[in-house]
Parts: sequence; structure tokens; C-alpha cells
Amino acid sequence: MPLYMGRKAIRKVPGTVIKAAPLPKFQLTEGFGSRQIVGELCREAGFHSVLLVTDQTLFGLGLHEKAVSSLKASGIRVTLFHEIDSEPTAEIVEAGRQAAISCQADSIVAIGGGSVMDSSKIIAASARHPHLPIRHYLHKFAVAEGGSLPMINIPSTAGTGAECTVGAVIKNESGVKNSSVVIGLNVAHVILDSELIVNAPVSVTTWCAIDALSHGLEGLLADVESSEEDIFKSRECVRMILENLPLVLEDPGNIEARQATLLAAHYGGNAINTQLAGYVHAFAHSIGALYHIPHGKAIAWCLIPVVAAQENQRYEELAALAVHCHLAEAQEPVEAAADKMLLALRDLLKRCGLEKGCKQLQERDYDQLTSMIDADSINYSPSRTLTDSEIRMLLDQVRRGY
Repeated sequence: MPLYMGRKAIRKVPGTVIKAAPLPKFQLTEGFGSRQIVGELCREAGFHSVLLVTDQTLFGLGLHEKAVSSLKASGIRVTLFHEIDSEPTAEIVEAGRQAAISCQADSIVAIGGGSVMDSSKIIAASARHPHLPIRHYLHKFAVAEGGSLPMINIPSTAGTGAECTVGAVIKNESGVKNSSVVIGLNVAHVILDSELIVNAPVSVTTWCAIDALSHGLEGLLADVESSEEDIFKSRECVRMILENLPLVLEDPGNIEARQATLLAAHYGGNAINTQLAGYVHAFAHSIGALYHIPHGKAIAWCLIPVVAAQENQRYEELAALAVHCHLAEAQEPVEAAADKMLLALRDLLKRCGLEKGCKQLQERDYDQLTSMIDADSINYSPSRTLTDSEIRMLLDQVRRGY
């Protein structure tokens, strides 16, 4: 009980702290094939030497080549760094920093998913200060003294929204994942190019989209003071995934629907920056880590049980979301409208082919998972603090299927 009271006492602190973190102000470009304007953007910005950071998979597929051609056509010197993998380490980031220093990079172009974006943030933050070890940038708050190198971010997945977030997750020298908030991150431009995701595997498309939806949804449920713009973006995030993910699953070549999922994920990134996530992520992070389950799928299994557990505290927010998503009428009772929102989420997960219940989850691990969820939850400002017995009850629902 003392630990519970401590978590309850600091519940609103993360939401207050995040409001003090400066956010990057960037221009946004959207459209199929739009990464081909990156050279023009760099020339207009006065950049001369770019470090283009991507991962091994995208490099192997040649998806970086149009950006490289665009940069060269604009007279920009380009150096490639494509050593990023799915779980970047301090060693990989240090190699990226050295590449930036060697080519005297005055800017970073990042093409990839969350791991590329996170690595690029630390590379951009540290490149101007080669005397500081990379571990200096792996603290809870990583300060980019004088600002980072300017970045142009081009996401290759419609999920994390990491192209606009100030967070970065990197394994330290001991192999432990460190989550840092980068203070002074300079994102100059974000390009949402659906050509990069049109051939993504169904599983990647599906679970990345569910992750994006959870960002918008949890942002709305968080006990954080939000602007009208942030509320609108989070609602749009949920609406666009609800409406467009089924279209993409039916026709993977639907470019308009693909582009909409990219914008939805981008709005989800805004929610992470301004509203934080919540218990859905605390559960999914813990279950995913213990059983090596992909993040988006862990989110899918946790989504309904954890959101339903907060429904009583967030009837009005869920009802307003249902109205925004054209699932309920404004004059309906809030309880009925909120139930329609949950029903729509269940229907979407069924459409995605989610199996009933997370069979990997074992009852013998509940104590360990509860401790992990308690520890992760203090990073957020959820609508209420769950007791350990409530967490175990929800773990049981996740295991059995809600």
C-alpha cells in the first residue's frame, strides 16, 4: 500500500513535467514519393553536408536512393550511415556520431522507423560535442547544448510517430534500454511519404497502426491539461486509424488510406509529446519485454481491458471521441456513447485478426509483471492509479481475452 500511495501521489507529475519540455517546430510535407523533395529542402535551408541515417533493411531495399538522388541533384554532399538495427545500442550511435563528425555534417536526414529516428536524435544531439561520451545523452533528460544538428525526418512506418517526438530509446553500454527526452532537438522538417509503406507486410501495417491509435487514445485519457489543437489531433489519430486501417487491409495499394495512416501516426507522436501515454503502454511494454512480443501486438491485447478499466473516469472523453469518430450522436448519454467507442475498438481488433487472449502470458509471472507495470506507469499521468490487485486482474483479462 505505501508504494501504491507513492505512485498515486506523483500521478500528475509527468504530465506537468512534459509541458515544460521544449518541442521542435517543423514544417510538414505529405504525399506519395514526397521524399524526392529533400534535396530542395536542404538547399533552401543552406545545408551543404548531410548524414543520411537509415537501417540495414531499408538500405538493402534501396528505399533511400530517391532521397540520395534528390540531395545530389541539389548539390548536397551525402554520407550514408545504414548500420541501425531494431534495437540500437550506444556503440551503434557512437559510430553514427563519428560518421557525422568525419563528413562535417551540418544536418541529418533520417529515413526509417522508430529505431532510426531515436538513433538519429542522439547522433544529432551529440555530433557538435565530440568530447562528451554518448552515455551523457542517455540520461532521463539529454540536453543538446546549443541545439542539435537540424534534422529532416522521413518515417518508414505508420506507427511510432517518432519523427516528431523528443524521446529516444537506446541500449546503454550495459545493454539496458535507456529512455531519454532530448532537450534542444532541432527537427526542421518532417516528410510523410506513403511510398515507403505501401509494400509493408500486413503484420507490420496492422500492429503499427494499432500502436498509433493507442497513442491518440491514451493521450485523450491521460490526466493532462491539453490544448484544443492537441485534443483535436489525438481524436483525429483515432478516427483515421479506425476508418483507414480496414481499407488498407482490404486493399494494401490504397495510397490515400496509407497516407492517412501516416498522418494518424504523426498525430499520435504529438500525443506522446504533449499528453503522454498510459497504462496500455505500461502493460504492453512489460508483457512485450518479458515474452518478446512485438510492441504493437502487445498493445492490441492490452487495449480493451485497460481502457475499459478507466471508462468510469473517462466517460466524457470516450463519448466525445465516439462523436468525433461518427460512432455516436452528440445528444446520446455519455455512458452509451463511450460503450460504442469500446465496441468500435473491439471490432477493429477482430478485423485485424487478433487472437483471443495472449497465450504467452503466464499466471506465474503476474508478480514480476505487476512490479514492471508499477515501475513503468510512473512515467505517465493516467486517469487513475491502479492497485496491484487491479493490475493482476487486468493481466488475467489480457491472458484470457476480454
